[in-house]
Amino acid sequence: MASAMDNEKGTSGASTNTPEDSFLVTFALPTDDENPKDWPLLKKWTVTGVLSATGFNRIMVSTVMAPALSTIGRELDMNSTETVMSMSVYLLATAFGPLLIGPLSEVYGRKPVLHATNVWFLVWNIACGFTHNKALLIAARLLAGFGASAVYALAGGVLGDVWRPEQRGRSLGLYVLIPLLGAAIGPIIGGFITEGTTWRWMFWSTSLLQGVMVILSFTLFHETHGPTILLQRAKHLQKATGNTRYFTEVERLDSAHSASWVIMRSLSRPVRLLLFHPIIQVQACVSAFNYGLLYLVLSTFSGLWINNYHESISISGIHYVSMAAGEIIGAEIGGPLMDVVYRKMKSRAHGATIPEFRVPIMFIGAILTPAGLFMYGWAAQEHAPWIVVDLAVGLLSFGMQIAGQGLQAYVIDTYPDHTSSAFAASQFLRSLTAFGFPLFAPTMYSALGYGWGNSTLAFLAIGIGIPAPVLIWVYGPKLRAKAQSSY
Repeated sequence: MASAMDNEKGTSGASTNTPEDSFLVTFALPTDDENPKDWPLLKKWTVTGVLSATGFNRIMVSTVMAPALSTIGRELDMNSTETVMSMSVYLLATAFGPLLIGPLSEVYGRKPVLHATNVWFLVWNIACGFTHNKALLIAARLLAGFGASAVYALAGGVLGDVWRPEQRGRSLGLYVLIPLLGAAIGPIIGGFITEGTTWRWMFWSTSLLQGVMVILSFTLFHETHGPTILLQRAKHLQKATGNTRYFTEVERLDSAHSASWVIMRSLSRPVRLLLFHPIIQVQACVSAFNYGLLYLVLSTFSGLWINNYHESISISGIHYVSMAAGEIIGAEIGGPLMDVVYRKMKSRAHGATIPEFRVPIMFIGAILTPAGLFMYGWAAQEHAPWIVVDLAVGLLSFGMQIAGQGLQAYVIDTYPDHTSSAFAASQFLRSLTAFGFPLFAPTMYSALGYGWGNSTLAFLAIGIGIPAPVLIWVYGPKLRAKAQSSY
């Protein structure tokens, strides 16, 4: 950190155009040890890894109930809709949680928000295992989901804080690797636990893991939010020098307003982005559709193998590996590929960069997602060998992952100062579809079968997924230029 005397002389990266600007605290140029983007790689990967591992458990808990839904429904006297809701309500909470959590992380920093939500999630996930009626289970799942929702808001913010644009694809690909495993491992673990013991151990065992995550986050996670770090630096300089004139750019922006106005402005930011920023609207709609598809398949996949292929609960859970494989391969291919495309387009633009350099990779996902849906639907309809169905689902998840990574990187590049709020805005629609799609899935498959049911979804994927990247590529620069400030 720059010394107090260095800052007095204006060598901390502050402008000296005016006497006041000589006390503006910024990160030093060209590098600053406290700037998260200048951290050593080990420290960057440590922070990314802790957040990724935290996401693994929270996402695993969202799917761990899938193979046990019928068992839980019988024990707690729940009808089919209530049974599915006991799983989906967790996702409903993740729609509203980031609207609060994302802005708070931009006011108070990522670290305290992560710690608080880790503990909150742990308490309510334990409570799920002790419930003895459907109302309490649904309520506990809702509250646990609220705590779990922090990872959806924090992920984009932390990755944007730490990694530079040239490293965006690789960091996204490696970050999502562990959480993606959680989405598929959850049903596998849930299936074996349900057959071997009581379903309550699904929650108790994941709570033990969450306890480890709490310890890791308290010991290894560092604050990554640049404005928060600079605010701490300014306070340190004020104390060390006795000069109270040191300030940060955020303090200058907020100086004309009361603390309550600043908080309300921050809390309203995700809603304002969703209502008035077309970039967020397009990204949210595409992400929401793909996320809804993911949880529709997650909630019904086990039933396909149990009812149509007459497999046991535990064996049916193993098929979720195909989904995980597709997502993991998509992440590990899509991330580096995104960086390669970004560097080539940057070179062609003679060093200039724009967020639209993330768009080309989205077209791959836009084509593969409906292809996977068609293949999965008709393979399941015709009772094709299990390997065909699993390969189809793997192709589907591969396509959705490729498209999703491009969209996430585009948002991070477009809203570098308020990435968490931007992710919270898009997560709102994503979680609503993840909650709602599984509710109509049984009725859809009963009426249309797997073939025409998934074909209908594939036609929708074509109508939504292909025009979206075209729209962003052609009109993205104009939409960004016309967009109101995210402040």
